[in-house]
Formats: sequence, C-alpha cells, structure tokens
Amino acid sequence: MASKLILSSPNSLLLQNPNLQHHNHHLLLKPTTNMASFPNLTNKVKAFSIKCAATTATPLSQSQDLEERVFNFAAGPATLPEKVLKKAQSELYNWHGSGMSVMEMSHRGKEFLSIIQKAEADLRALLNISEDYTVLFLQGGATTQFAAIPLNLVKPEDSVDYVVTGSWGDKAFKEAQKYSKPKVIWSGKSEKYTKIPSFDSLERTPDSKYLHICANETIHGVEFKDYPDPKNGILVADMSSNFCSKPVDVSKFGVIYAGAQKNVGPSGVTIVIIRKDLIGNAQGITPVMLDYKIHAENNSLYNTPPCFGIYMCGLVFDDLLAQGGLKEVEKRNKKKGDLLYNAIDESKGFYRCPVDKSVRSLMNVPFTLEKSELEAEFIKEAAKEKMIQLKGHRSVGGMRASIYNAMPLAGVEKLVAFMKDFQARHA
Repeated sequence: MASKLILSSPNSLLLQNPNLQHHNHHLLLKPTTNMASFPNLTNKVKAFSIKCAATTATPLSQSQDLEERVFNFAAGPATLPEKVLKKAQSELYNWHGSGMSVMEMSHRGKEFLSIIQKAEADLRALLNISEDYTVLFLQGGATTQFAAIPLNLVKPEDSVDYVVTGSWGDKAFKEAQKYSKPKVIWSGKSEKYTKIPSFDSLERTPDSKYLHICANETIHGVEFKDYPDPKNGILVADMSSNFCSKPVDVSKFGVIYAGAQKNVGPSGVTIVIIRKDLIGNAQGITPVMLDYKIHAENNSLYNTPPCFGIYMCGLVFDDLLAQGGLKEVEKRNKKKGDLLYNAIDESKGFYRCPVDKSVRSLMNVPFTLEKSELEAEFIKEAAKEKMIQLKGHRSVGGMRASIYNAMPLAGVEKLVAFMKDFQARHA
C-alpha cells in the first residue's frame, strides 16, 4: 500500500505508511523553510520538514502494573497468586516458544502432555502422594463427585456413612441417596453447623463401605483439624476449600476430591486422588464421564480436558513448592487466621464468629456484627477501600472473609485495620 498524506491541522500533515509494522504508522510533517522535497504542496500549505513520530505501543503488562488490584475475599472463584497471574500473562500468547497459547494446544500434543505431567508430578510432591494412588484432572466441580463417589465405590444396596458438618456435606448425602443407602451418622444442623463431632462418639454403620466428610465447609466456616478413622471401609473427603492449604496424610483416605477454584486454580478443574485398588468397580448405570476407570486408563485425557485450567493449577503447584511446600504455607495461613480471629474475639462483641473455636476454618471466616443493621454499610465501606466480596453466603447472611493461600498477609492486615476503624466509628 502506498503512503498517504493527510491534513491533520492547518499547519501540519500526517504521512501514513502502513508498511511500518508494530508502530504507529505515520510521519509528522512540520513547517520549515525548505520545500524542495514537497514541490506539489507549495500552493497548499507552508513549507514542511519531515520528523519521525513513530512510537512503540506501551506493553499491556506495564499499564496493568499501574492499576491497583483489590483484595478479593471471595469464596470461589478466588484470588490467585500474583506471581502466577503474571507468569500466565507472559506465556499467554506464545507458550515456551511453541508459537501458540496453551488455550490453542491439542490436548494430545507433546506440549500439553508436558504441562499436565508436570502438574501431576508437582501435586504428588506437595502432598507426598504415593504410587498407590491415581491423580485425575476432571471437570464438573466437586458437586459432580457427589454422584461419582457412590457410583464408583459401592453397589446400590450398600450402606455408606456421612458426617454432615455443613451445606456441602448435606448436598453430598442427598445425592448419594440416588445410588446407595447412605446414613447421616452425625449432623450439625441443629446447632447451625458450628461444630464438628468427637470422633469417639460417632456410631458407624457396621457394614458401611465408606465414611464421607467435607474437610472444610466453605459456607459455615468449620474445618476438620484431624480426621476420623472410618473403622469399616474407607475415608472419603471433599477438600475443595482447604486443598493444599496444609499437609495431609493422603494414605488415610480412599478418595480425596476438590474443586480447584478455591486454592489451586481457576474454576473448571476438579482434582480426584483415588487409591488404585478402588478403581474399576463402577455401577452399570455410571455415565462414562463419571467412571474413574475410564479417566485413569486415559490419564485424564479421555476427552478434551480443561487445558488452560490445568495449566494454571500447575503454575500454582510450582509456586507452592517454591514457597517451601505445604508446611510453610500452613504457617502463613495460621498467621492470617489468628490475626483475623483475634480481631473478632477482642472486639468485645461488636464482631462475632459463631463457630466453635476448636474447629474454626483457616480458609473461610464467617462473622456478624452485633448491630446487624450496620452490615450493609460495612460491606459498602470495605468495597470503597478495595476489599471486596465480604458479604456472607445468602443462606447464612452476615460477612465472610475467605483467606485462601493466595490472600496476602497485607490483605488481612488491611481488613483488620478497617474493622477496628469501623468499630470506633459505630460502637
């Protein structure tokens, strides 16, 4: 294409050249005394000289760095590590010189195979997962596993036990009713899900094939600090909201499953860790996409997996290892939790956490105000201070601060300072 002269003002012209790539494609012409180069313009405008005004566009990352990010206390999808987001940004357009984004790769190509294999290896290192267990990267959220668990582990007439410590444990029990004979051997519903039972007091069904727990209830903020012995059968745990927040002895469990969108990645990935001898006994009615045997035989690649989500999980696993592993991660989580819970307990009743102190979650901190009419104002003012998603779940109200691995200490410190200031102004 030929260059074009465009009159941009009475005393200046733009010489546009589309062949100049990666720049603003123009030359700015300014008045001068020499018109030799532009004889045809003598009757139109004053004399001009040519000055190059081509500039390289500011990289997106530089402009984004100037923007202040909020402290996101959402329960999930939740905040992700800043380092992980920036690494993903840098690799988005062209992953490791492959000439394509992870979002464009064939899931059966060597590039993506290297990504999913490293993600699994790093997760095994984090949780010290032995070769007796298979790691699956699936879809459908933990909620899909509510059906997959009984469909894969038991027959329709088999008894299974459920400890219900919150809304998610209750949902898991109700789904299991379609595919097995579940029994709730303990429920915290009568006490508004603020406790976890003494394990010695649990009356297990003699022929139960498994005992199911939700390790951390996102809505109600109760967390198992230790795990019960199933006595009969195996222990199964939904660890969606505290997955990789602390070390776990995987060998105590038959199955661990978790949605990724709390602690280890974006929404769209579900991780299942299952003992290999439990695979291959699915009920005949089990849909192919819920059959662990199918996914295990195909290394999580039976159909197109959530490739970019798995890639993001892999970056998070790598980051957690770089931090020193889950023991170090747990130390930081305890520090954040203690800071926030102490602020609540020392507020002389202005803020209240209903959960029994011995089982308070280090991930999800629910609290209320003594003057409930101030809760909307609290949430509104916090948002103005760039602290968002503090409103409690619609089923329980109040506030909830989710302080997962990626929530920095600075975020909790800012929240605590705001809480003290808010109390001083409204007590």
